[in-house]
Amino acid sequence: MAHRLLPEWHPQDAVQLTWPSPDSDWAPLLERIEATLEAMVVAIARYQAVLVAVPDAATRSHLAHRFACLGVEAARLRLVVAPADDTWTRDHGPLGVAHDGTPLLLDYVFTGWGGKFEAVRDNTLTRRLVDVGAFACPVEARDLVLEGGAIDTDGEGTLLTTEACLLNPNRNPGLDRTALEARLKTELGVSRVLWLANGHLEGDDTDSHVDTLVRFCDPATLAYVRCDDPGDPHYPALAALETELHALRRADGEPYRLVALPWPRPCHDPVDGHRLPATYANFLIINGAVLVPTYGDAADSRALAALGEAFPGRDIIPIDCLSVIRQHGSLHCLTMQLPRGSLADTPQP
Repeated sequence: MAHRLLPEWHPQDAVQLTWPSPDSDWAPLLERIEATLEAMVVAIARYQAVLVAVPDAATRSHLAHRFACLGVEAARLRLVVAPADDTWTRDHGPLGVAHDGTPLLLDYVFTGWGGKFEAVRDNTLTRRLVDVGAFACPVEARDLVLEGGAIDTDGEGTLLTTEACLLNPNRNPGLDRTALEARLKTELGVSRVLWLANGHLEGDDTDSHVDTLVRFCDPATLAYVRCDDPGDPHYPALAALETELHALRRADGEPYRLVALPWPRPCHDPVDGHRLPATYANFLIINGAVLVPTYGDAADSRALAALGEAFPGRDIIPIDCLSVIRQHGSLHCLTMQLPRGSLADTPQP
């Protein structure tokens, strides 16, 4: 039986996070990003476990005490010493697939979004987690450069991605569209790939990851970023993206139900003024809930309402991500879901 890439709403054991070290790019914002990550852990732990890679034993001890004080059940928390370069677990974490009905994690190559940033420790983090027994299922290495934020799936054989990222020569220069699509179909068990030609966010280092633009909410529903300001420099590309989405068809030939997410006011870095990639598409689906990034903007409430309609029966939990976008990512970028049956039961060293 072939592999099947699991959708984000597949039952999960845990969400994986990577805690920042004091000497990382987060240094000027360390207290703020730690507060955001604390809020995420507390929220997620109400529903399932959290696996956190931490830079050293001292941080592990501190966080164990801190989360106990915050009421997080010890059984819902795994703190594992595994140093990393940065915190973007979506892109250096493993991808969950099903193989013969059992979970399997695939460890793809991460190069810091095409060599933009140091990524040696990030690229080996999954292997270090394997070495300390963090996972209960097999983990297989792959030689393809592929980030989790670059793809999304309906769990029924359709993969959604962007040309700007996966076809960028800074990722897999030896593979053209046909060869890359063949690899994705073989390794992830998808039967078709939907390529988006439009859409980008200023301040995005990922070359237009799909998880900043368009997301599956269920096999028939896509939530996407809509820019309603013709004076905004994003307007032409996002309008073209919206047109593309209206033309997309499901495998059965039916159109997708489209859920437009609002456009927040421009967010700018307070130091040098460059624009930051604030997006409501960077939400995280967990067991029984959806965590949604917010930015202290009037559009926050409309985004929460739109996603509440897209995810009936799930709790909608806002997470302040103003600090996260200072490093050009958001909530989904910080996380990787681990499918049911993949997390080891025993506390990790």
